[in-house]
Amino acid sequence: MPQPRIFASPDELRAAVGEQLGRTEWLEIDQKRIDLFAEATGDHQWIHVDPDKAALGPFGATIAHGFLTLSLIPSLTPQLMRVEGVRMGVNYGVNKVRFPAPVPVGSRLRATAEIADVSEAGGGIQLTTKVTIEREGGDKPVCVAETVARFYL
Repeated sequence: MPQPRIFASPDELRAAVGEQLGRTEWLEIDQKRIDLFAEATGDHQWIHVDPDKAALGPFGATIAHGFLTLSLIPSLTPQLMRVEGVRMGVNYGVNKVRFPAPVPVGSRLRATAEIADVSEAGGGIQLTTKVTIEREGGDKPVCVAETVARFYL
């Protein structure tokens, strides 16, 4: 597993704006994960949960929900970075999300990240990170998201 970049202060985060943070380990997306996400969200569209019908559809197999792919970011980015010396960090949202390519069942995904911005906000530090999730063998990313987190000292 990759060693995360550790940031011990807001100044270290500010100094890293524009830096790439490496790549995570590969994560396989199996049908069980897709089905569990469908159960959790109530999104049972056939392209996600009906392998027989999906085999005849435009992707030749079931595909992961775009929001499933997006939801992997909190589990992937700790492989890339960690902020220490803070009382707490919270997910503040996402500025922009795109799903340029599908994620067929059985795909292996990994993430890369770039620190896009660090600013003072809400009594803490706001960190904007551009996260790109790629599919092994794919020619386009499967998710590009600009995430926003706040850290309180």
